[in-house]
Parts: sequence; C-alpha cells; structure tokens
Amino acid sequence: MNAAPGRPGLSLKRQLLLWLLLPQLVLWLVGGALAYRVALDYAEKSIDQSLSQSVRALARQVKPLGSGLLVDFPKAAQDILEQDPGDRLSYMVSSPPGSFLLGNRQLPGPPAAAVVNPGEPLLYNSTVDGRAMRTVALDVDYGEAGAPRRLRVQVARSLAVQERIARELVADVLVPLLLLGAVLGGLVYAGIQRGLVSLNRLEAQLGDRRVAALSPIEMTEAPQEVQSLAGAVNQLLAAVRRSVSQEKRFLNDAAHQLRTPLAGLISQTELALQEPDGEALRSRLAKVHAGAQRSAHLVHQLLALARTETDIALQPLDVAALAREVAREWTPRAIAAGVDLGYEGGSRLMVQGQGLLLREALNNLIDNALRYVPRGATVTLRVGESGGDVLLEVDDDGPGLSPADLAHVFERFWRASELPGGCGLGLAIVQEIAQRHGGTASVANLSPHGLQVRMRWPLETQRPAS
Repeated sequence: MNAAPGRPGLSLKRQLLLWLLLPQLVLWLVGGALAYRVALDYAEKSIDQSLSQSVRALARQVKPLGSGLLVDFPKAAQDILEQDPGDRLSYMVSSPPGSFLLGNRQLPGPPAAAVVNPGEPLLYNSTVDGRAMRTVALDVDYGEAGAPRRLRVQVARSLAVQERIARELVADVLVPLLLLGAVLGGLVYAGIQRGLVSLNRLEAQLGDRRVAALSPIEMTEAPQEVQSLAGAVNQLLAAVRRSVSQEKRFLNDAAHQLRTPLAGLISQTELALQEPDGEALRSRLAKVHAGAQRSAHLVHQLLALARTETDIALQPLDVAALAREVAREWTPRAIAAGVDLGYEGGSRLMVQGQGLLLREALNNLIDNALRYVPRGATVTLRVGESGGDVLLEVDDDGPGLSPADLAHVFERFWRASELPGGCGLGLAIVQEIAQRHGGTASVANLSPHGLQVRMRWPLETQRPAS
C-alpha cells in the first residue's frame, strides 16, 4: 500500500522571510513597549519636578498673620491652574493637615503609611472624580515657639498629560523605525531572491538530466552551501550511473551467456523428439540434462555476481568457523572426485565481514579447485592472519596456469579450460567480494606445481565507499 504524499510545507523563500522578518517585528514590538515605559518614566519625572515647583511656589503664597493665615493667591492664578480640563492642576490648603481651608476639597491626603516631613515634598498617586492624578503634599511649620502649628499644601495634576507625552514620544521613535523596517524587509526579500538564484539554476540543471545521461552538475560560481549540495547530488548521480551500468552489464552478460546454452538445449530437444532409437534418445537427453545444469549454474553465478555489486553491511564474523563449515559441505564431492580436501588454520578468527558473500566466495574457490585438478590431488583451505589482514587461501597441487592465463583469471566469462560445467564467473565473483570487504584477490602458481587463490582484507574493515 503506497503512502499518501504529505502536504508540501512552506517554501524556502517564505521560511527565510519568516525567520528574518519575524525577529524584527518582535524586536519592534518589544522596543515599542520599552520606549513607552521609558517615556512614561521621563514624563512622570517631568511632572514630579513641575508639581514640586508648583507646591513650593504655592506654599510661599501662604503667610502666617498673627494667629491666622494670609493666602496671597490671586484669582487669575487659580484660573490659569484650572483652565485646561484635560490637564487640570488642582490644589488644596489645609491647617492643621486635613482641615480644609481653600482649594479643591476632594484632593485625598497622602497614604496612611506615608510620612510627610516638613519642608520635603511627598509625591504619590491618587484618584479624583475617577481620574488618575499625580499629587504632591508639602507640610510647612509656622506659629510661635510655644504654640507651633502646621500647614499642608497639596497640588495634583492629571496623569493624562503623562500618557499623552509618552504616546507622542513613542510615535516619534517607532514610526521612523517602522519605515526603516519596511525598507529592510524589501532589502531582505531582494537578497533572498538573489540568493536562491543558485538553487533555481541547480533545479534547471537537474531537470535537464535523464537516466541515460546522468552527467555531473557544474556549480562553480554558486555559494559554498549550494556547491556542497551539488556535490552531494553528484555523488548520488554517480551512484545511480553505477547502478544503471551494473544493471545493463548484468542484462548484457545474462543475455549473451544464456543464449548459447538455451539454443543448445532447444537443438538437442528437437533432435531427441525426432530420434527413433532409444539409446540415441538417452544420449540426447543426457546432453539436455548437462546443458540444463550448465544453464542453472550460470544463472546462479550471474545472480551471485549481481548480489556482490550491491552495498553490504559488515558485521562481526568468525571466518575460521565459516571456512570449516564450507569445507565439510564440500567433502562428499571431493571424495567422489578422488581429491583430498583439508583445512588449515586456527579454531577462531573474528573479522568484519558479510557471511553470505564470504560463503559464496569459498564455494567458488573450492568448486574451481575440485573442477580442474586431477584425481589424487590435494586441495587445502587455509585461514590465517598476517600484518593486521585476514588471509583466506585455497591451494591445490594441480597443473597450475600459464603466465599468460594468470593475467586473465579475474575477467568475466574467461575460461582457461574447455571442460564442461564452468562459466568463467567464479573468480570474478571472488574478486568482487574481496573488494566489497575493502581487500584484494590474487592468484599465483605454486612450486613445483599447483595454484593458490588468495583473498586478503583488513581485520577491522569499515564499510567501503560506494
């Protein structure tokens, strides 16, 4: 069951715009809030300074006169203080503090926990007629030393002016910043557009590629990140080219090698159908059987070869135990062929390898040795370690190969003998498996006669690069 395609996410352009402009918007909002708070503080300080001056000036207009007070506060000055309803300045005079003399009777006194020191203004927030006010209270001592008395002067101003000043300051600061942010956003968008041109070129180059011509991508003038992406894509294209090439080679090899035995089978079958003699018919069927066996062996070898050309996962493996097991499996055939098959090596040798492929390599080595040595010969499977490498060898005391033949033993479908049964892929498979383990395969004649096929790879083999 195919999985439903997921919904496409935001484009790279939109993501970049989001992550570049969103922090600017957040900073703009936070900056606005901080600017408003700072503007309120400065406006409050300005109001406090003005109120302190006003209350001191008003206190100077209240003068002791005998046992009473003389308030020299003209009506014109009072009208000026209260003429702006939006920024009303109210006052109240009381003596003793709290006993109303003149002004706005509704002005509240200082908070109960506050202490008013004579001659020092006390600033506090209050509410008059439901409106927030900033109020200052100043106590003044007067009277004779034997009969001291205290006078309190209060002046209050609406906080509306404070908020208005703060809003004007914030607007004066944030509006230019907003315009600059819009310009910056346009520049960011243009920069993203220009930066993504390389990706558009990369997309265009990929769109021109076809399976038949997976040529590398050239992005020499692109930014480093795009060059890295192009390099990764080129590695993928190279892997795809190898895979396509291997598939083509496998199909060509299979078609070429299966054509001859299948044609022979068809020919022998047609002759057998026309053969009246039973003995001759049996002979024809024997040839058909031999051809079918050779075809089956060829198919097995082709599949094994295709299997070696894929990526493999290496894991810890006791290659000595694997070699002994394979040698035991081939012992009955060796006895039937009159060949002495033996094993030499330790009881345990842990390596990094792929068990299925190494078993296939051992099967091919022993099969080749048993197929081409005469009766009475000796074949030895040997496992050992040398210089940090694993050695896996198969020796025989057969006739060996000529120097000219040694140069071709690992070529596909090359055969040194016309004996029936082989297809020329065994040693090619062995070499491919050795390379997949990060090692090599080699063939050498033995003295005085015989042949040695060796696989060698590091004990701590890492997975080879594709």
